[in-house]
Amino acid sequence: MTSWDIKPQGVQSQLKLTGERAGDVEHALNKLMSDMAEAAYAAGTAIPGSAAKVPSAAMQGPVATGQVPLSHRGSTGPVGAALSQYLEKRQTDLKSVAERIQAAILGAGKATNEYIQGDLEAAKQAQDAAKSVRLDQLKDLAGGAK
Repeated sequence: MTSWDIKPQGVQSQLKLTGERAGDVEHALNKLMSDMAEAAYAAGTAIPGSAAKVPSAAMQGPVATGQVPLSHRGSTGPVGAALSQYLEKRQTDLKSVAERIQAAILGAGKATNEYIQGDLEAAKQAQDAAKSVRLDQLKDLAGGAK
């Protein structure tokens, strides 16, 4: 029988590190969405004079990921439209990356927990077997008394 060499603390450490890196990926994807929206706005339109200057007060406050600020909405030029279509097509791929990372982390954690439970069950069975052998040996030493 092959033996396992899994160190649960090591797995936990690696899962924590992977989770942190997944957070970095999520942050990068959110930044990508924000930067693409800014790039689409900055590209302007194909209509001369259609880009209006935005007062700095309109830029205050948080903006949801992937959402163009109200001050940026309006006419979209060919570059902005292309960036929007690109993000629309890639949205499911980007979501899939996040889901796969999450599934891998959860799966590895569950597998490690199952390994630990199996290890504990095997240890319990070995202890039970050892107890029954010791009781039989004690009976034999006592002259077979029951």
